[in-house]
Amino acid sequence: MQTVIIVIHLMVVSAMVGVVLLQRSEGGGLGMGNTGGFLTSRGTANVLTRATAVLAAVFFATSLTLSILAGLYRKPHSILEGTAPASQQVPSSAPAPLGEGGHGVLDQLRGQSQPAEPPSPLVPQSK
Repeated sequence: MQTVIIVIHLMVVSAMVGVVLLQRSEGGGLGMGNTGGFLTSRGTANVLTRATAVLAAVFFATSLTLSILAGLYRKPHSILEGTAPASQQVPSSAPAPLGEGGHGVLDQLRGQSQPAEPPSPLVPQSK
């Protein structure tokens, strides 16, 4: 159900973008002047205005429907219900916090075997 409404919503958005781009600019903000031709008649402007209004209403309806559907199955929950009981113990296999017992990341890295140092490029090697 949600997928169908999302597809309809996307088609309405695409159509609305197209209809808005077809409308004639009233202010001439880009200095385009008179374009002439198809979009100069008064009837065409009324059709595009009405189409924009209808598409905007359908866009609003699909947006509202999608938000209602998204909230239907959302269950309210309390942040207090999800907490662990205070008597729960930390398992013994868990690592100790840093700074306690010398089991930090640097201590673990120091305990590993060190790789052999690469030879210095300034000292010639014997074959």
